[in-house]
Amino acid sequence: MYRKPSPQFTIDEFILPFSGKLSAGNRWVQLAKLIPWDEFEDDYAFMFPSDRGNVAKPVRMALGSLIIQARCGYTDRELVQQITENPYLQLFIGLKEYQLTPPFTPAALVKFRKRFKKKRLEKINERIAQLLTEKQPGSYAEAGKNNDNNPQGGSGNPSTGEVTEKDPSAETQPNQGTLLLDATCIPADIKYPTDLGLLNEAREKLEEIIDTLHLANGKQGKKPRTYRQKARKAYLSISKQRNPRKARLRQGIKRQLQYCKRNLRHVDQWLQADPSIRNTLSRRQVQLLQTIRTLLQQQDKMYREKTHRVTDRIVSLYQPHVRPIVRGKASSSVEFGAKVAVSVENGICRIEKLSWDAYNEADTLIESIEHYKMRHGYYPEAVLADRIYRNRENLTFCKTHGIRLSGPKLGRPSANVQMQKAERALERLDARMGNVVEGKFGEGKRKYGLNKIYAKLKETAESMIAMHFLVMNLEHRLRVLFAQILWRLFARPYAAGLA
Repeated sequence: MYRKPSPQFTIDEFILPFSGKLSAGNRWVQLAKLIPWDEFEDDYAFMFPSDRGNVAKPVRMALGSLIIQARCGYTDRELVQQITENPYLQLFIGLKEYQLTPPFTPAALVKFRKRFKKKRLEKINERIAQLLTEKQPGSYAEAGKNNDNNPQGGSGNPSTGEVTEKDPSAETQPNQGTLLLDATCIPADIKYPTDLGLLNEAREKLEEIIDTLHLANGKQGKKPRTYRQKARKAYLSISKQRNPRKARLRQGIKRQLQYCKRNLRHVDQWLQADPSIRNTLSRRQVQLLQTIRTLLQQQDKMYREKTHRVTDRIVSLYQPHVRPIVRGKASSSVEFGAKVAVSVENGICRIEKLSWDAYNEADTLIESIEHYKMRHGYYPEAVLADRIYRNRENLTFCKTHGIRLSGPKLGRPSANVQMQKAERALERLDARMGNVVEGKFGEGKRKYGLNKIYAKLKETAESMIAMHFLVMNLEHRLRVLFAQILWRLFARPYAAGLA
């Protein structure tokens, strides 16, 4: 059946919920209780030493807005619009009452991201991780103090989140806990690079720079020939082919290299004749020109040596810091982005190393274990990691400190059949427990935007990666808190009744 609704009503007839109050069980209200905003105030205020000028936005508004953006995946404009419309989001960023006007402009988010760089976010993440391991989450008064009933009892600086070393007497404590280690690649938002495509893009940018310099020179003299139509036609004749022959592709790269070198010579002649003309170029064009010089050197070297490898290879003109990371996956053998080594402990993720250059993640194992000891005062009982971590240096370090490194032992298998069965069962158990870190990678890439980083600057991209891991830890604590509430409401009374 269908029942016709009442006629269209106005905004004055709409009834607001909550009787003028917000719901205490809302996720943003609960999330705001988990973050010690006041402890980050001193470190944030240190960035503004002057007492003159406009008053900066408070730390809760700046950090809270970035957390909302990382959690929901909003653009800058959409984030401002959502905060303006949602009273829960306004409560989360620290507003005392609901307001109809936007609390800040989308351009302010650029400044917020510059203030919260990777190192500062790692300190905040470490401080929140300390609070999440306490028995009473949300009780910040006793944060940072040593609790005898808490086996993890790490000490830290409440204002910075830095972890300090334990007393030397802690060396006698037995190994406790489990540490999970793994590495992944966080892809950057770039087009799949090819040598021919990069050279064509460099040629087009050089043509734009030549046009700019020609206009700035008052159109004096004849504009140099760039053969842009012929170069574009030569590029399309190869790029439109599905599988061009290697000889044809090499010929196309050679032609694009020649066009780029010719254009670059014209630019250099102008700049040498009149150095002041460089001021007519924008900052982006100056950076592009420097990147193109390096790109042409690399491409010319690879063409002459007939190879596809070169040190610090550039794969994007606008993101020259991005490097190819060989991962050997079935879907894509090479990814382009930052390689991140991550440790997981009790569901909390920490970035152990972030680099845009490829590295062996096995080199981070000893440092990660030492960080674990600095937090807790003792080494972990077991470290669950892939087989690549099992080199002789890591095995020797773990054996010296009584740490069990997952995986089969070196040498011949034991002759005892029961011992072999026990070792295989332990390996299967370690593999199941080690899947937690893979699940964290999948959660971050499917839900929290780690599948692609939409930032062109190196510092901004690193900040966004650190922010996504911070949001993952906060969401993990929310799920644990929700499970504790369900246990108190349903499972505990049921267990008491059975007893």
